[in-house]
Amino acid sequence: MNDALLNAHAAGIRPLTRRDMLRQCACGFAATAFAGMTTSLARAAAASGAASGMTPRKPHAVARAKNVIFLYMDGGVSQVDSFDYKPMLEKHHGKEPRSVMGPLEKTQFNNIGRVMKSHWSFARRGQSGQWVSSLFPQIGQEIDELCFIKSMTSKFPEHTSANYFLHSGTGLQGRPSIGAWASYGLGTENQNVPGFVVLNGGLIPSGGLDNFNSGFLPATYQASILEAKDPPLLNIRPMEKAAGLQRAKMDLIHELDLETSRLSGHPDALESAIANHELAGRMQLEVPDLMSIQGESEATKKLYGLDSDFEPTRIYGRQCLIARRLVERGVRFVELTCPRVGGADRWDAHSGLLQNHGQNARAVDQPIRALLVDLRARGLLDETLVVFSGEFGRTPFAQGGDGRDHNQFAFTAWMAGGGCRAGTSIGGTDEWGYKAIDRPFEMHDLHATLLHLLGLDHTRLTYRFGGRDLRLTDVFGDVITEAVG
Repeated sequence: MNDALLNAHAAGIRPLTRRDMLRQCACGFAATAFAGMTTSLARAAAASGAASGMTPRKPHAVARAKNVIFLYMDGGVSQVDSFDYKPMLEKHHGKEPRSVMGPLEKTQFNNIGRVMKSHWSFARRGQSGQWVSSLFPQIGQEIDELCFIKSMTSKFPEHTSANYFLHSGTGLQGRPSIGAWASYGLGTENQNVPGFVVLNGGLIPSGGLDNFNSGFLPATYQASILEAKDPPLLNIRPMEKAAGLQRAKMDLIHELDLETSRLSGHPDALESAIANHELAGRMQLEVPDLMSIQGESEATKKLYGLDSDFEPTRIYGRQCLIARRLVERGVRFVELTCPRVGGADRWDAHSGLLQNHGQNARAVDQPIRALLVDLRARGLLDETLVVFSGEFGRTPFAQGGDGRDHNQFAFTAWMAGGGCRAGTSIGGTDEWGYKAIDRPFEMHDLHATLLHLLGLDHTRLTYRFGGRDLRLTDVFGDVITEAVG
């Protein structure tokens, strides 16, 4: 026993046991833990606050692309009717698929018909000699600009989960969309318009607006949904005739917002709402002119098909033209949804494949080619990445008599411009176009590649949430190096 303990014992003082010490110091330990927690929270808040603005930010590496235009083909384009030519379907057309293809996977509706050849003829086009069907005669003229990825796969055979996977890298609702991640990583070059815009052609996909959400990222990064018509957004034009009155109202709202935020401790949801209100005010000045195509030449309007006798072509043509105007003005990520096509909405051809794909292709074929031609003519294609993809593909055998069911085992996506390798084809499917067998890729790989072309390292683009540094690609994904020019 040491001197201190002997003296305490002589004085009748019982030394503290470890249990006594923990009991009496409990509040102290809680305070220590609380201090650590608040320090971590403060650091996280500071980090998110620093990144919550939409000012331009430097990428991790040299960027090949500054902007993205995502041509989202809602419902799933059939790869064997568009870009993935399979002569075996012609040879064995009408046969029972199991007798020639072997065992089949269960499909969404499991109504398996006969092997079905394409309704459209295929030909090699351009100097690159890439296959394309007569379904896309206009896009076929730009075949040497395209980088095909023919071995895309999905984890999900159902639209909603597959759409979430396509947009956010997970099949669950509530995660940030790739457009939100791009805006979070790079900001926007124009403070008067959003960094992430969705041009709604009339069809919101399965899964709804959560496909374009900011998830756990600050709300500043969620998509702004604009209609490709006049007006593009409700209340985009001031109601007051006097500019001074409009300005006075905005100033009052701004003061009230700031005071409410201060009293509430500056919560992200409120701060983001204030930022969005301020952006809305600036949008009233810029968006009406941006969305107006009156200043475009008649030749440009004709190029995009705005004189077409098919209304869906006119709608999608306007979307593509406005997408070009948006990237010209610094919008980071633009996504286009499909127009309504009477009797054949979406590419979801469970029956009537000829009409479904024929009408949907008629709507988008000319406008997409026009977008590529126009971007190239204006010197914008080199810095604008154009992406074409649906959420999955279709089966090489029929559903019933004249449709194709969902096929998550193989589909084709393509890119153009923005630093991708033009005139090439990556990966491949089996001889039926049924399953990806040569370099199968998932959305994580496509997302990693898109971010890479924007100069962002997908492993470093993270956000602290739920105790983890989360990213678009989760713990997966590799850059498709063959696609990088």
